Amino acid sequence: MFSGREIADAISRLGYSHVVWVPDSVLGPWEAALEAAANFRLLRVCREGEAWPLAAGLQIGGKRPLVMMQCTGLFESGDALRNVLFDLALPITAIVGYRSYLAADSPDTARKFARPILDAWGIDYRLVATEDEKPQLASYLAECLRTGRPGVVLLAEGGT
Repeated sequence: MFSGREIADAISRLGYSHVVWVPDSVLGPWEAALEAAANFRLLRVCREGEAWPLAAGLQIGGKRPLVMMQCTGLFESGDALRNVLFDLALPITAIVGYRSYLAADSPDTARKFARPILDAWGIDYRLVATEDEKPQLASYLAECLRTGRPGVVLLAEGGT
């Protein structure tokens, strides 16, 4: 849905200083554009549970990080996310690939659990699932940054 250049440009316009990420099959092709961007630094982590505390340290240090991962990594990183967003009350934002969302006939349970888990945690999010919804990615992240609150953009994956 998005090209690497579109994402890198949006991240730059929003003033993020760092992208903390673990790429998946949909986000991964953006790596060259993210790496080449001059306005922010791409930081790779080994596991998604490392992304939230790294972003927290950057935020506390006066930077503006963005976390990027797939929803299965979001599930794996729940305790770190809880610490950062709730115990430390840091307004970290994220783009999360919503695995199999566009594949309605998929037996993949990631599709079933992503939104209910975010709802259970009380984390605000926006789903971007169509070309017409693409502008919502930047506008929602800008709103989160302006209001100083955390938020997640669920980016639909799995289409044909």
